[in-house]
Amino acid sequence: MNKTIISIAFVALLSLLAGCDKYLDLEDSQTISENIALTSDANVKNVLIGAYSLFDDPGIYGGNLLRNCELLGGTGEIQWVGTYIDPRQVFNKTMIASNSEAAAHWIDAYEVINTSNNILSALSVVNEDDRDRVEGEALFLRGMMYFDLVRFFALPYEAGATNSQLGVPLVLTPTDGINESSYVTRNTVEQVYVQVITDLTSAAAKLPEDNDVYASKGAANALLARVHLQKGDFAKARDAANAVIGSDMYELQPTYADVFNNDNSTTEDIFATQITPQDRFSSMTEFFSVPEYGGRDGDIDILPAHLNLYPAGDERKDLFFVGNGAFRTGKWNNQYGVVNLIRLAEMYLIRAECNFRLSTVVGDTPVNDFNQTWTRAGNVAKTTVTLNDILLERRLELAFEGFRIHDQRRLKESVATLPYNDPKLVFPIPARELEANPNLKSQQNPGY
Repeated sequence: MNKTIISIAFVALLSLLAGCDKYLDLEDSQTISENIALTSDANVKNVLIGAYSLFDDPGIYGGNLLRNCELLGGTGEIQWVGTYIDPRQVFNKTMIASNSEAAAHWIDAYEVINTSNNILSALSVVNEDDRDRVEGEALFLRGMMYFDLVRFFALPYEAGATNSQLGVPLVLTPTDGINESSYVTRNTVEQVYVQVITDLTSAAAKLPEDNDVYASKGAANALLARVHLQKGDFAKARDAANAVIGSDMYELQPTYADVFNNDNSTTEDIFATQITPQDRFSSMTEFFSVPEYGGRDGDIDILPAHLNLYPAGDERKDLFFVGNGAFRTGKWNNQYGVVNLIRLAEMYLIRAECNFRLSTVVGDTPVNDFNQTWTRAGNVAKTTVTLNDILLERRLELAFEGFRIHDQRRLKESVATLPYNDPKLVFPIPARELEANPNLKSQQNPGY
């Protein structure tokens, strides 16, 4: 996301849920106190920019969240060969409660949530003409955080079930101090999904179609399509994806290679994070690439089992390259470039899958939507498709972009020898949270 990086201190930004037992009370030349930050239009908007700055932290959408999805679900198609212990635990499904990947995801996500809650509490001081947009952006960010928290830290959503399994704590008001009300408990998976959909639906109604590089109506609808697909609500997923496609705000890039390693978002990017030299650098590049492009020594090898999925002549296979003695994905060779989070290609494939499952033709036929990405990759257009064709196309088109484990769960596929709902595929509630909050101690995930 192309943005100005503004250093802002928020009172209790590192709340109990973010793993801190105290909050910052220092103010230097680069900090703004809560009393100032939340009492004027300009400063509330600066706090919103600060939320986007937190959003691209390495622990979440700076890349590690996407990477961990691939590590968790990529057994047999990728290999973690790096020296870092905690990502290795994710890959081997041997995490412990002190795993730093789980802790960083939890802490960073709740920082963004608390910042969003502070913004939502101060809407009365925002200029009326901008109020809906500011509210919509804060709701979008909060909804996105909760969606990925519940997908990583809870057993999967089961279509048609009550989904009373433990999710994550829903905190919907600012945390500005530690008291008894701070000791929250985990809400159910169903409750978290309801809140995510509520936030994103409201965001879609309030956001403009064009919002520069920030969250837009299209981004909210696209994320809703993803959420409904994860739930198995195919009609709502189809309709949300159709709204994005029908807006004519986005366009597929001419070639697959054009989508990646860009300094700025393209017409295909519905929502993206742009890592600038003011940031640390892209975690996706750090771990998927090699020193020539700003990565480490090549921590993630791509194995033949994945490469063999592509048909002969598929140009997507050409993006893989050999570096440091193994195959690498070429999607992440720009350490200060765009991290693609939501692309138009995904919307076509969601609409194709849902129309096929429902025997409907909303927006276009499944085969036409399938061919949007299939023919762009240099393949000959198909005249008919099966559900398996669509699901494989999704796997090839979105490979190594943070989808693998979530698709395995919703499709109820085994992950190596583990069933899709095995507790080993769920992140632990971080140990520091259990120590800080006595109400969470009895709510740790099984196996930890």
